[in-house]
Amino acid sequence: MPTITEKILPRTPHLVTSLPGSRARALIKRDQALMSPSYTRSYPLVAAKGEGCMIEDVDGNVFLDMTAGIAVTATGHAHPQVVQAIQEQSARLLHMSGTDFYYAPMVELAEKLAAYAPFPKPLNGSCARVFFTNSGAESVEGALKLARYYTKRSQVIAFLGGFHGRTYGAMSLTGSKIVQRQGFGPLVPGVTHIPYGTNASLAYLEEELFPRVLPPEEVAAIIVEPIQGEGGYILPEAGFLERIRRICDRYHILMIVDEVQSGMGRTGKLFAIEHWGVMPDLITLAKGIASGLPLGAILSRPSLMTWPPGSHATTFGGNPVACAAANATLRLLEAGLMDNAYHRGVQLQRGLTQLAGRFDQVSLPRGKGLMVAIDLLDAEGNLDARLRDRIIDHCFSQGLLLLGCGKAAIRFCPPLVIDSEQIQIALEILTKSLETVP
Repeated sequence: MPTITEKILPRTPHLVTSLPGSRARALIKRDQALMSPSYTRSYPLVAAKGEGCMIEDVDGNVFLDMTAGIAVTATGHAHPQVVQAIQEQSARLLHMSGTDFYYAPMVELAEKLAAYAPFPKPLNGSCARVFFTNSGAESVEGALKLARYYTKRSQVIAFLGGFHGRTYGAMSLTGSKIVQRQGFGPLVPGVTHIPYGTNASLAYLEEELFPRVLPPEEVAAIIVEPIQGEGGYILPEAGFLERIRRICDRYHILMIVDEVQSGMGRTGKLFAIEHWGVMPDLITLAKGIASGLPLGAILSRPSLMTWPPGSHATTFGGNPVACAAANATLRLLEAGLMDNAYHRGVQLQRGLTQLAGRFDQVSLPRGKGLMVAIDLLDAEGNLDARLRDRIIDHCFSQGLLLLGCGKAAIRFCPPLVIDSEQIQIALEILTKSLETVP
């Protein structure tokens, strides 16, 4: 099938105008007259083309992308095999609602995800059932509904710092930033937030909350990110996720693992929870699953997805084109991109550790695979969000795209196709920014 032939982008940053350039400024002006002010734009990038780990703006400036569209373009921008899958599927069938009819790309993708799902493997039949959605928030909403439906319980436990989306159920579970909740009440009731990542928090849950204010017999689910994403790329203490599993087993509570940002090979494994050997009851997915097309999924142990026809549905979730992109994405992850995420993550953390030894304002890195973050610190060692933002802006001026997260963290979540030279270039630009920015 013919494709549009365009120039190949350089694999390193190449700036040809001041930033933003004239075309970018004109489009930003048009955008500001029309778009919702709720959008969060970190710096004036106006993207025109993507290729691998590189982004070209409307003025011809080329940037090294360490954001992947917020951990979405797992296989890089416009990977040829993903593009080919999209083109071929688009020519056959653009849409036919999967909640009403059948088509092969959806079944094929469900089979692949079920085969990977970290659930108990039965002797016969699938180890998972799948519901496809359009986004991470929609996946979380569906998982919340399913947990309440299956258990006939109303209460849910979530974690401070956790981010699960901005729709009402997902927002009610989110405990990341007050701006995401303020002014939108009343929220969905029945959610209790506790601190993330410490065994002391779970001890408080069992020893204080359960006996005093939160009957465990009324708790439907505990939802947790194996690595907190928007909360700062925070890893839990050893034993934390395993202890959640034991609590859930003890009180017949469902364990929902939110893998929207950490899943699909980003940490070097398809699901981040695999690093801890913990088997959840439900998993929520989105972001990297289709390399940029809108798609999400809920995976559950087969015995849990018992809701009847019509109780939960979607018009666009599991769209055949998005499923074709996801099938191509999984093939690429299997063919080496998960391994590359691991090795490039080791390289990245080694380089960031060296920076932490050189600059007092840089914390030691944390994360797994290509889900890595550092905190920026002031002279007293306190988290410094303003310094973080200045560093990110300066890196943009040097051709490196970064995003913040948490209170004062810079996250590194590049496309999984990034190579060792590009990791080194990113470290060099960051070093220059740390040397330059007061």
